[in-house]
Amino acid sequence: MSLSIVKSVLSGGVVEIAPRGEIDVDTAYEVREAIAEVLAKGRPLRIELNMRLVTFIDSVGISAMVAGFQTAEVSDVKLVVTEPSRFVHRQLWVTGLLGLFGAPEPYFAGAATREVLPGA
Repeated sequence: MSLSIVKSVLSGGVVEIAPRGEIDVDTAYEVREAIAEVLAKGRPLRIELNMRLVTFIDSVGISAMVAGFQTAEVSDVKLVVTEPSRFVHRQLWVTGLLGLFGAPEPYFAGAATREVLPGA
């Protein structure tokens, strides 16, 4: 499977980078390049790496995320992970890197629309 990346400017000086697909030895460089490109165009207050649509990430992908974090940090830009898929969340937790990326909760489809019934 391939990887596609969408970049969006959000309010408050935030740039979102949203990869979709698998981040592995063949595609990890795309994540690094996306972060570097955002930093080359300016200095946002924060970069949010939205990992909701990432179905797989290997050690090379994790390394690319760490390299991106370090590149952003040198530029005084905070890089955080938002909405990690359950797989990504697990990989960050197992590697001990969850806290580095802001300790995000895993994304659950439909979680925002779930109703709590009275007496439940």
